[in-house]
Parts: sequence; C-alpha cells; structure tokens
Amino acid sequence: MQYAERMSRLGTETAFEVLARAKALEAEGRSIIHLEIGEPDFTTPQYIKDAAYKALNDGYTHYVPAPGLMEAREVYAQYISETRGMDVKPTEIVITPGAKPILFFGILALADPGDEVICPNPGFPIFESVTNFVGAKAVPAPLREERQFRLDPEELKSLVTEKTKLIILNSPQNPTGSVLTKEDFEAIAEVAIANDLWVLSDEPYSKMIYEGEHYSIAAVEGMKERTILLEGFSKTYAMTGWRLGYGVMNEELAGEISRLQTNCTSCTSAHTQMAGVAAYQGPQEESEAMMAEFEKRRDVIVPLLNDLPGVSCLSPAGAFYVFPNVTECEDHCDILAKRILEEAGVAVLSGTAFGEYGDGYLRLSSANSIENIEEAITRIRNLLEG
Repeated sequence: MQYAERMSRLGTETAFEVLARAKALEAEGRSIIHLEIGEPDFTTPQYIKDAAYKALNDGYTHYVPAPGLMEAREVYAQYISETRGMDVKPTEIVITPGAKPILFFGILALADPGDEVICPNPGFPIFESVTNFVGAKAVPAPLREERQFRLDPEELKSLVTEKTKLIILNSPQNPTGSVLTKEDFEAIAEVAIANDLWVLSDEPYSKMIYEGEHYSIAAVEGMKERTILLEGFSKTYAMTGWRLGYGVMNEELAGEISRLQTNCTSCTSAHTQMAGVAAYQGPQEESEAMMAEFEKRRDVIVPLLNDLPGVSCLSPAGAFYVFPNVTECEDHCDILAKRILEEAGVAVLSGTAFGEYGDGYLRLSSANSIENIEEAITRIRNLLEG
C-alpha cells in the first residue's frame, strides 16, 4: 500500500514522543519528572467548567456556523480589541478546535508549492512541518542567544526573496521564552509591507509576560489586513484538553479559513466556545495567580541551571520554558537529553527538536511544581557530575 508523497514531508512534535517514552518508563516503575510537555499543571478554573455544563444543559449541543457562534465571536473580538489596542469585528474571528488549526489552515490558504515561508528557528516544529506538507519551503530565521533569541529584523530582510509569501512570528516564544519588543515589530512590519507579505503571529502565551509588555504586530499601522493573529485558551486558562482557539484576520481571509474548517472539522463544539466566553468574562484572579506562579518558577529554575557544570541559561522574558546552553557539556544535546531521561529520570527536549539553530541547547518546561523543579535539577546535577 502506497501513501501520498506529501506524508513524507509531514513532521511531528517531539514533546509528545518524549512524553510517550517517559510514560513507558513510568509504567516500568521509574520515577520521572516531566519537564518536556508545554502544558499548565493547573486545572481549568471551576467557573469555566460550570459555564460549559450550563451551555450543555441550555442546548449548545448542535452544529454551529463554521467560523463560530456569533455571541462567542463578539466576546473574543472585544478581548482582542482591548488587549491589542486595535478595533476587531466579530466577522474577523474564526474559532477552531484548538489554535493549531489556524496555523494549519493559514499556511494552507496562503502558501502554494514553491513559495517560501520564513519560520523562527529554533521554533515550534509545526511551523516547518505544515509548510513542508503543503509543498512550500520553510526558510529558517535564526534566533540567536546574543540577541536574547529575538528575531533580527535586518537578518529577516536578507531572507526575503521573490518567492517569500509568509513570515511566521511567535512572541512570547516557544522554545526560548523570548519576547519581541514594539520596536522589533515595527521593523518587521516594514519588511512585510515593503515586500507585500503575509504575517502569521502566534500569540498563545500573550499573558505570560514577565519583562516588558505584550505587543502584536497586527496593531502596527498597515499590518492588520495582512496578519493572522492566533490566540487560544490552553495556556492562560489551563484549557489544553478543551481544544479551543481562534484566529483574527481580515474578513475575506476569514471566509477562506471558514471554508477550510467546513471541509475539515465542520465547526468547533458549541459548549466549548461558550466556555471561552466565560473565561474572558469571568473572574481573572485564578489565571493571574497561575501566571504569577510561572514567574516564580522561572526565578527558581534559571539560577539552578546556571549553577550546573557546563550549563548557562538566559532568563526568559515570557512563556514557561527555559532554553539552557549546554555546548560546554561533554555530550551533544541530543545525547544529553536522552541520558537525562533514561539515567536521571527527567524528561526534557533537545534543542534540535526545534530546528537546526536549537543545536547546543535543551528545552525545559517550568510547568511543574517548584519542588519537582528543584528535584529535577538535582538529578541532572548528579548526572553531570557523575
């Protein structure tokens, strides 16, 4: 039996592969500390769960329009308008089962075979995977430690060719935790406008900012019409399993993305969309407490990593990841990540899981308790010093 050739170009997300291996070790009786998966270790706030129960009981159990319930789109549009400082209409919102479909549909709608898509590297692996899948070429935009892993607009300019169609941005960034500044966005916007390019701005960590403020390139003058802003509820409200996200884009593109959704998932579950409404309209104290706890964990894990032999680590400005440099360690980062799991019982990811410019680094998620983080670093220390 033969598969379509395009399947050979489709990648995966290494975090889930490492998670599977870690779970297998646990099944054998091993003690594993999970620092590999990017998922809040908190539960969804009760008021959100209550809203979903109510929606089910109120009859939100049927098909809804492909772009989403208008009452939900109105609330989501208001949220983006208030948090990004720009005017967004409900008709510019498309709600999807998780944020990933916006990424998939966006690249599918904008990039033809032979086009080029500029992707941050190291970066979320699905950017490159989907680009390759549709037959376009993923062009890596290096994120360098000497620039705090922020995309360099001058280097970006040098990567643009006549084949470039789309620039993908991610701030706060996975895996490095870097945060682009307003000046960075303005300089990147100049490149996009001058070359008539689309931008896909991946912003699910928008509330996890520890230094500076969150900006969106969509709010830069002249960028709203050429930007897909991707948002979701998984990180801010601990709703990873709910599969609820959305995109903000111009009305014409929203129609195209909605057609893709019609052909793929039909629509996003109605009661889940109403849970998102509750998330935005309800009390924010629990979410804010989660964000504060992630900052505390960052302030614990970074000094501990910097105290390890052969390891150095910048303090991330956002998200819940750290990206330590391990080039001074004896083992290559791929081997080291495997040894840390198999020998020390700590699940981490090699930087190469996020692209060629992740070579020499590890990614650790700080979405775990301070007690477990401290134990994990102790185990890694014992491995490195042993």
